[in-house]
Amino acid sequence: MGPLLRTVELFYDVLSPYSWLGFEVLCRYQNIWNINLQLRPSLIGGIMKDSGNKPPALLPRKGQYMANDIKLLRHHFQIPIQFPKDFFSVIIEKGSLSAMRFLTAVSLEHPDMLEKVSRELWMRIWSKDEDITEPQSILAAAEKAGMSAEQAQGLLEKISTPKVKNQLKETTEAACRYGAFGLPITVAHVDGQTHMIFGSDRMELLAYLLGEKWMGPVPPAVNARL
Repeated sequence: MGPLLRTVELFYDVLSPYSWLGFEVLCRYQNIWNINLQLRPSLIGGIMKDSGNKPPALLPRKGQYMANDIKLLRHHFQIPIQFPKDFFSVIIEKGSLSAMRFLTAVSLEHPDMLEKVSRELWMRIWSKDEDITEPQSILAAAEKAGMSAEQAQGLLEKISTPKVKNQLKETTEAACRYGAFGLPITVAHVDGQTHMIFGSDRMELLAYLLGEKWMGPVPPAVNARL
């Protein structure tokens, strides 16, 4: 019998580009490290409000830094990420409530599809500069991920139900209890201790806490497939 799997939770919102980076790294390592990766769709707007934080892009210098940062990280992480043309409309005005409720419904009904559907929503907003707020946009992402039209429509019809709304609220509140002030956060449960790590650039520290080897954002086994 091998060592027990350590639980690692990723709290994320597809509105957050750094969440996508952290998500892909953990998905790449989930079969390399001895971990049980649990994806936790959350609402970044709720976390910002609860913590009193503001989106970094609202400050001009941070916004410029973020734009340059994303360009560099695109190549370093080998993820096709780029800024939407109308950043403020897409990120600040439209938000991600419907998309995150949909992912919450996926996590409740079809958890095996959560990784793929999440990725397709990120692809729409942060790679193809496409909408993620309209029902047809969400359905298109779900079907691109491999979900049947009937499955996707059924889940879409549930995003306004108390069960889904309460689950998203509870997950967001759980992130706040861990100390989140933005997303992503990664929560590692190791030897009876809980460690919360903010951002997508602390994965080397996560590896240290887990007693695992860090091989960069694109480990050799994954790089061979890319």
